[in-house]
Amino acid sequence: MKKSISLVFASILTLAIAGCGNNSNNAANSGQTGNTAEAASANATAEPAKATKIIVGTGTGFPQVCFLDENGKLTGFDVELLKEIDNRLPDYEFDFQTMDFSNLLLSLETKKIDLVAHVMEKNPERELKYSFNKEAYAHWRNRIVVAKDNNEVQTLDDLKGKKALVGATSAQAQILENYNKEHDNAINIVYQSGTANDAADQISTGRVDATLAADFVLPIIDPQSKLKATGPELSSADILYVFRKDDADSQKLSDAIDGAIKELKTDGTLGKLSTEWLGADVTADSAK
Repeated sequence: MKKSISLVFASILTLAIAGCGNNSNNAANSGQTGNTAEAASANATAEPAKATKIIVGTGTGFPQVCFLDENGKLTGFDVELLKEIDNRLPDYEFDFQTMDFSNLLLSLETKKIDLVAHVMEKNPERELKYSFNKEAYAHWRNRIVVAKDNNEVQTLDDLKGKKALVGATSAQAQILENYNKEHDNAINIVYQSGTANDAADQISTGRVDATLAADFVLPIIDPQSKLKATGPELSSADILYVFRKDDADSQKLSDAIDGAIKELKTDGTLGKLSTEWLGADVTADSAK
């Protein structure tokens, strides 16, 4: 009998010890589960680093460069190129803001936008007030454009007393303005709205005598071939993005964009975009 009681007591003691062991393991497991849950919760609540929003100023009236398609969507060479650049810069998020071309640089100065994208040429006048990135994404040359039957105009001197149509604040306007400073305003400069696309009609009907245009632009503004480029090139220029001058954040963005453009050149994307939208690869050789 005593032996039986001893065996029962031993069994109870064994179960108690086993139970204590299980409780200890459960507590340890519970602690591990709690720590894991806390870590997961911390990871879930940690917010990813936010990309810096960049307001890109561009226009809507330059066919194939920055324009609204038949569905009202902003597209074109400048727009699609910046989308590609944006994809390669995770620290930034580009947001497009459209406006008349003549307001772009002023909007940059007043910090309404962070960069200008409108196939902007780098020239000494602009460099006085603005900063440019270093890696050009296109290069072209400006020439005089006249009606196909006009054989009188070859140079700027031939435009004395005549009307020349250019966009306000454009690089082409700067060429004529510089000429007029040295020639007593000999050329009658007619400034066109950035949204107007009737240069071919104005020239072919005689309302104005000429315009100035980059080499790739002629088939875009004159799809019916009413015009022709004439005379030697008036200027050659790199096409770059424009930023605020002496601004550390702008310089950081500019450097990042330069890196992305180099990648796009190396993998052939830049040339493909140029050919798709402008009809030719105008990105290959720097204008000299």
